[in-house]
Amino acid sequence: MSENSAGTPHAAQRLEPLDVARPIWDQFFTVAPLVLVGTRESDGGDDLAPKHMVTPMGWQNYFGFVCTPRHGTYQNIERDRVFAVTYPRPTQWLETSLTASPRCEDHSKPQLQLMQTFRSKTVDCPVVADGYLYLECALEKVVDGFGVNSLIVGKIVAAEIDPTFLRSEDRDDQDLIGTAPLLTYVSPGRFATIRDTLAFPMPKGMRK
Repeated sequence: MSENSAGTPHAAQRLEPLDVARPIWDQFFTVAPLVLVGTRESDGGDDLAPKHMVTPMGWQNYFGFVCTPRHGTYQNIERDRVFAVTYPRPTQWLETSLTASPRCEDHSKPQLQLMQTFRSKTVDCPVVADGYLYLECALEKVVDGFGVNSLIVGKIVAAEIDPTFLRSEDRDDQDLIGTAPLLTYVSPGRFATIRDTLAFPMPKGMRK
C-alpha cells in the first residue's frame, strides 16, 4: 500500500473497509498449501482430513496446522500424540475432496475406501498413496483459544519425497516445478495447479 506524507493511502487508491466484527476470510481469495492429515481412530481405523491452514513452524523441522477440538483429527492427535501428512499431487484433487465428506451416523467415512492408503513407517498413521511428500510428526504442542480453533504443532520425525519433486543444485527450480507441478488451495473453495513460477528478487545480503 502506498502512503502519502500524512501516512494515509494514496488518493488514487480506493480501499473498501472490511467488517472485522465477523470473519473476513470468505470475502477475498488467499493462496495456501493443501494437505491431508492422517490420524488413527480410537477403534484402530484410519482418519484423513484435508487442511489448508498449514505452515512450517519456523526454519527447523516443525509443522503446524489449524484444527478444532470438535473434529476427530484433533481428538485422535490429543490421544495418540502423532499424525502424518500427505502432500497430494494435482491429479489427486478428487481424492482430496472426498476426505472432507461428512461422517455417517456410525462415525465412519466410507469414502476413504475409494482411495488407496497405507500406514506410515514411523508413526503408523494413514497416508494416501501416490502423494509426492510425506511427513510423520510427533505432537509438540497444542495451542487452544483462537476462537473455536486451535493450532496443532508437530515435530517432524521422518519424511519422504518422490525424487521427481526434490530440489538439487544441478536442476533449475522452474524446470522442476514445470515437470512436477504443485496442487494449491485458493481459499475459499477453489484450487489451482502451479506450473510456472519466477525467482523472487531477494535483496543482496538477506539471511534467514
